[in-house]
Amino acid sequence: MSYLKTTLTGYAGYRGREGHWAFLLHRVTGLGVLLFLAIHIIDTSFVYFAPHLYDEVIQLYRSTIFGLGEIGLVFCLFYHGANGLRIAYLDKFAPKDWTIEKTRRSAKIALIVALVMWVPAAGWMGYNILHHNYGLFGG
Repeated sequence: MSYLKTTLTGYAGYRGREGHWAFLLHRVTGLGVLLFLAIHIIDTSFVYFAPHLYDEVIQLYRSTIFGLGEIGLVFCLFYHGANGLRIAYLDKFAPKDWTIEKTRRSAKIALIVALVMWVPAAGWMGYNILHHNYGLFGG
């Protein structure tokens, strides 16, 4: 338990800039994707092991809170993917570009790319939540 405490205080205590925030956001988004995959595997197994529960789970997923969580999941996927490509590119093709200034710039670019992809998707998903769950926009 002390190892976990040391790790968490180390992550939160370091006051880096863009590189540190990119590292933390990459870890958090990776955990978000992992959580989704675990839930997805469990709920899909209901089709075989408990078919009566599967329909209830699908109804639960149509709720607003899960819709908002899905919007967060999409951000996790976009950011984790964009930042992962940044890291892979720098490691494989441009290791000399692991300088502070280039890391700061590339971390900002990865976040901007993720946001540019996420904002339209989040808007569309938010529209669908309002349309289907609350009857807005002619629903």
